[in-house]
Amino acid sequence: MSPRMLDLVIMAAGKGTRMRSAQPKVLHRLAGRPLLGHVLATAAGLAARRLIVVTGHGADAVEAAMRADFPGLPLAFVRQEPQLGTGHAVQQALPVLGEAGTTLILNGDVPLIGAATARALVQACGGERLALLTMQPEDPSGYGRIVRAGEGPDAPVQAIVEHKDASPAQRAIGEVYTGVMAAPTAALRRWLAALRNDNAQGEYYLTDIVAMAVAEGCPVVASRCADPVEVAGVNSPSQLAELERRLQRRQAEALMDAGLRLADPARFDLRGTLQHGPDCEVDIGCLFEGRVQLGAEVRIGAHCVIRNAVIGDGAVIHPYTHIDGDTLGVQVGPGALIGPYARLRPGAVLGAEVHIGNFVEVKNSTLAEGAKANHLAYLGDASVGARVNVGAGSITANYDGANKHRTVIGDDAHIGSNCVLVAPITVGAGATVGAGSTIGKDAPAGQLTVARPKQLSLPGWQRPVKVPKG
Repeated sequence: MSPRMLDLVIMAAGKGTRMRSAQPKVLHRLAGRPLLGHVLATAAGLAARRLIVVTGHGADAVEAAMRADFPGLPLAFVRQEPQLGTGHAVQQALPVLGEAGTTLILNGDVPLIGAATARALVQACGGERLALLTMQPEDPSGYGRIVRAGEGPDAPVQAIVEHKDASPAQRAIGEVYTGVMAAPTAALRRWLAALRNDNAQGEYYLTDIVAMAVAEGCPVVASRCADPVEVAGVNSPSQLAELERRLQRRQAEALMDAGLRLADPARFDLRGTLQHGPDCEVDIGCLFEGRVQLGAEVRIGAHCVIRNAVIGDGAVIHPYTHIDGDTLGVQVGPGALIGPYARLRPGAVLGAEVHIGNFVEVKNSTLAEGAKANHLAYLGDASVGARVNVGAGSITANYDGANKHRTVIGDDAHIGSNCVLVAPITVGAGATVGAGSTIGKDAPAGQLTVARPKQLSLPGWQRPVKVPKG
């Protein structure tokens, strides 16, 4: 089937009552991405001519989030208000569906369906048959059973029988319907128009079209999904948490197969993409978000959070370090030593062999090769030269209450402990700023600059004594 003849409809209108949340269900996150975002990422790879999302509960929030996350994807949104069943949901897409070809129907709360599985279902449809995605779970309770007109996996499908309506013999059937189907668009239009809601719930069920297809003599076929994770739906916080762990374990195993050494794959989380060179090690409890790239022989200590960062060969990120590149990114040079308990914020660019120690924060600053800030420092909006040493407790005071200003520190400068460099300011190459100084003017290269009051000792001074009460 040519992509030009394929339309996708994603049902994402439900409230998700069991989530116990004001947030629309399809916006709850799995591995850092909304449930619906996972489905759209797969759908984008199918290159369909139309991609239609049916929204309802929280429609404004859902549509805004997906447009922001997929700015280049030509999405069409239609509203289902009120929500009167799955058949009613797909009916809302009819005005923007094509007249011919195949329509693939997916669910916004079934996030991990794979592109290969979707393509196989579309191929089974072939623009002529109604194709149902089925599976054989360990426990089929609660699922609609696939009733075939004969024995064997190739026998045509005759009906879907809901669990509550199934006879004991039908409940013994292990093959179940997943909620995903592909249908000839022209026939789907006809079947949707004939749906009725004369049932206890007063809803229009998409599965009723199976009986219509059988009555017309349209072949109904099944494409079986071997991986239950691909068709696992999310209806409650516990189901979301269970799927999160299953997905994280799979991601961990894939990374280990590619050579990454994880101390414990059960205590690893990836919410984005992670690329790595050879001989990298990641300790327990680490979280990677956005796009993270590790060079060769990088070591990540326990309980680090790393987001949108490039970390060079041989760098060591000590435990409890927080690296957040946000939209600007963070770059850590080869051989750098970061942490423990360090914080690198957006725009931090560290050269080779840079040392950033415990309780040091770097934001929108560059540090050239060999620069060091090993203890309790803040470097914001600064350009720090090679081999500079920043003493404990020193900061660049970059904010005047209205605007940010930059500090420039030349190569081989030494900033003593507990100094305040009030930007905009330049400290020349080889300069020394004496400990405890507050510097508001440029410090000349190669000279000692000190700005602190003269030390005084007052003979005969006595500390005040607390007067006893009463």
